[in-house]
Amino acid sequence: MLRLVRANWIQRVSCNIQKMQTDGKLFVGRMFSVQDSLPKLPVPPLEQTVQKYLRTVQPLLSDEEYANTLKIVKDFEKDPGPKLQNLLEKRAQRETNWLSDWWMNTAYLDFRQPVTVNVSPGVVFPKQNYSDKEGQLRFTAKLISGLLSYKTMIDQQTLPVEKMGKQSLCMMQYYKILCGCRIPGRKKDTWVCYPPDEANPPRHVIIAHNNAFFSMDLYGSNNQPLNTEQLHVQLKHVVRQSKEVETPIGLLTTENRNKWAKSYELLLKDKENKVSLSELHRSICVICVDNQLPDSAAGEEESTAARMMLHGGGSQLNSANRWCDKTLQFIVGKNGVCGLNYEHTTAEGPPIISIVDHILDYCSKSEDKSAPAPDVKAPRKLKFNITFPELKNNIEEAVENIDSMVKDVDLNVFKFTEYGKNFPKSQKLSPDSYLQMAFQLAYFRLYSKPCATYETASLRQFQLGRTDTIRSCSIESFEFSKGMLDPAVSTQKKAELLRKAVTGHKNYVAEAIKGQGIDRHLLGLKLVALQNNMKVPTLHMDMAYSLSSHHNISTSQVPAKYEACLVFGPTVPDGYGVCYNPQEKQIIFGVSAFNCCPETVSMKFIDSIQQSLRDMKAVLEGSIQSKL
Repeated sequence: MLRLVRANWIQRVSCNIQKMQTDGKLFVGRMFSVQDSLPKLPVPPLEQTVQKYLRTVQPLLSDEEYANTLKIVKDFEKDPGPKLQNLLEKRAQRETNWLSDWWMNTAYLDFRQPVTVNVSPGVVFPKQNYSDKEGQLRFTAKLISGLLSYKTMIDQQTLPVEKMGKQSLCMMQYYKILCGCRIPGRKKDTWVCYPPDEANPPRHVIIAHNNAFFSMDLYGSNNQPLNTEQLHVQLKHVVRQSKEVETPIGLLTTENRNKWAKSYELLLKDKENKVSLSELHRSICVICVDNQLPDSAAGEEESTAARMMLHGGGSQLNSANRWCDKTLQFIVGKNGVCGLNYEHTTAEGPPIISIVDHILDYCSKSEDKSAPAPDVKAPRKLKFNITFPELKNNIEEAVENIDSMVKDVDLNVFKFTEYGKNFPKSQKLSPDSYLQMAFQLAYFRLYSKPCATYETASLRQFQLGRTDTIRSCSIESFEFSKGMLDPAVSTQKKAELLRKAVTGHKNYVAEAIKGQGIDRHLLGLKLVALQNNMKVPTLHMDMAYSLSSHHNISTSQVPAKYEACLVFGPTVPDGYGVCYNPQEKQIIFGVSAFNCCPETVSMKFIDSIQQSLRDMKAVLEGSIQSKL
């Protein structure tokens, strides 16, 4: 039985925060020291949102289409817009965050497609210095030690409050990345969390090896963590107990959520399966000790690694050596290839990258000299009864489906080394906005049209804040893209169009992170209509709304201290997924597409991005303003 629902957990954490504040145990700068003082997510003014909406859809529509949308929007402003706005404002008064529960359901738990590729990003670490099984296990042991040191900061709530400029950010996502799990349901999934302040908090990780799963305690008696050498011994025990490749039951978690839910219900009919599933749900995370990797052509090693982190490479490689419902799966491959995969329901990229940076810092330090923990229990293999004929058939289907999915993913990683974020900064331009304009130009160069583009805007300056959409395609970006490809336009004019487009994007970012974006507001107006048994507004049924939500480019900036790269799949069949880590002297990109769409090719888009970055630098350096 799922004994911890999200609402109750949030309430209990809030009570604990208040208690620690009352007891004087919560210091300034500690994890939740400012949590209750963070503002609530606002509901933007209705007129402001619809005016912004009209500006963002205009580049995507013909004059006739825009005129029709304008009429629909004007009608919406009269009715039912004001009524829905009033209902949404009342919800905002009642809730800590009017959006957070709706967003978790709409974006994640209601979503029926496989989480693999479609939801869960992968993260590639810099290649590590080991080349055999012994080195792989020693690195895994050290990774777990680094994970334990990070978990201690979460458990004791000593992580410093993260800031965006001077603005403190909500830390709730950090608190649940090591204790969450998604559970499949026939029509809708659920999410469970086992935080460190409960009576019997998780003390184990799941080790996956050769498609088998083991529960491995990380603490001895008196709650003392195992040291790195003890962890290494435990991992060797796991490997000895799983020399042969086992039935790929983990592939069930890569399936369509409705299909996985049916298999999950079959598994629950067996008592031993129930125990094993509970161990998986309650674990801190999953550690995947992978085996073979596909051969890589020279220069493609990072792209191969990225595919392993995103989907595991298929049934014959490592896709079954996963449990994709867990929030965090650290992946340690052969020959130094490693990284992680994370299920997106719980958190966005920043908390994940924070733990990555911490673990890589830890792994680069000297050996762990802490004392061994007493009373260490041997890892326990999880047993699964899969004798049900239907379950066997489902696993066979999962094999076919994951292999088909892997073949469809066109994913490449590349490093642009000609310059990094230092150049746009030298031009007094926002590096992020500058890169977003490079994506707009790259797409326009290939397809001679603009497209709806998604960029993640963090709402973490608000309590329980998640994200809104930055609509990077704008009137200004469209004018810039056309101007850059027009030989009749002077270099000076091109530079002016670029600066104007970058400024426009930067302003949209500033508004979005302050809760003045439009996409979550429009979603809220739709959901509050449905909640009150009203019709879906005509605005939301209009072609312009669908078109502006069909993100042919889905992007996210995820800066990291190390040369790490986050990757994810496109959000639409004819789209691109673009994640980027802008560093001082280089930019690391992960670009994905689907092979089922012949018009989208990741390397073609990569080449166009690189050309755009060169052209943009050239026009800025060639303009008068740059030389002043």
